[in-house]
Amino acid sequence: MGVGGGFFVADSGHREEYEEGRVTSFVVIACIVAAMGGLLFGYDIGISGGVTSMEEFLTRFFPDMLRQMQNETGRETEYCKYDNELLTLFTSSLYLAALFASFLASSITRLFGRKVSMTIGGLAFLSGALLNGFAISLEMLIIGRLLLGVGVGFVNQAVPLYLSEMAPAKIRGALNMAFQLAITMGILAANIVNYITPNLKNGVGWRLSLGLAAVPASILLVGSFFLPETPNSILERGNKEEAKRMLQKIRGTMEVEHEFMDICAACESAKSVQHPWTNIAQTKYRPQLVFCTFIPFFQQLTGINVIMFYAPVLFRTIGFGKDASLISAVITGLVNVVSTLVSIYSVDKFGRRGLFLAGGIQMIVTQVTGHETLIFK
Repeated sequence: MGVGGGFFVADSGHREEYEEGRVTSFVVIACIVAAMGGLLFGYDIGISGGVTSMEEFLTRFFPDMLRQMQNETGRETEYCKYDNELLTLFTSSLYLAALFASFLASSITRLFGRKVSMTIGGLAFLSGALLNGFAISLEMLIIGRLLLGVGVGFVNQAVPLYLSEMAPAKIRGALNMAFQLAITMGILAANIVNYITPNLKNGVGWRLSLGLAAVPASILLVGSFFLPETPNSILERGNKEEAKRMLQKIRGTMEVEHEFMDICAACESAKSVQHPWTNIAQTKYRPQLVFCTFIPFFQQLTGINVIMFYAPVLFRTIGFGKDASLISAVITGLVNVVSTLVSIYSVDKFGRRGLFLAGGIQMIVTQVTGHETLIFK
């Protein structure tokens, strides 16, 4: 079962037959447009840390905190100077909205298709970006961030599922990681924008940083009207012939019988499951439940999202200057993009387990090294 109540097409004994379908330009263009959702998510992750370190932004919306930062009493750390509840609300409201929106997005993605969820997500992203870019009050900023969070909730449900269902089996792993690549590219783009915009005159840097998200949001919103629905989603809603025609179109061949049979079997299997939450709690499924729950849980506890979200602020709290903190965030984003490209290249060659172990070892080493460095500093 996939995100949002959909399903992935598993490899079967017929894999060599339906690998004959080529990677069509139709699929490539559709996946590029869909991946704009990941770009937006990454941009919104990376942009807030730089914006909240801009004096013009703090002067307009958080003057008390700016005065606290400029009050060099020597009795507080750099970290304490960023201790402000409203500033925390500005940054974290995106995730709060995304959490609640994801529950609604799951049902909409399953019942009405992936396109509908991407359209709602694109509209929410565009509205949020415009509100933030033209904000004249803290309330406008918070509402804009909440709308961005709604976009994140819908896009994160629909896009990975859409990519996996559109991709041919032989490149499914790599193409499904296009969403993660788009996220890392969005983070990098946000860090570069944050490095450039503080130098703009008339204090418009923060507006440009927040408002530029409207560009990929517009591409996603307009593109979602023209994107094809996936065969899996069409079949879920009961139109078997249309699903087969769409599969033939995206594979570029009429010989799709084996893959279509697999999709039908997966759909029937998904529909036949009664009381899924009760079933997953059974003893025989406990290993899968434990792994599916604790792997992402502990991945989040590594703190990588916090680092990406607050990178410029974190670098300043450990003593970096303004420009140094911004360029360090750019370097962090660049490493993230390169690592993702390596993963895309190797995932279908070495498998998911190999990448999982390699990533885990790297995280352990870097966490320990970073911890010891800060202690001795």
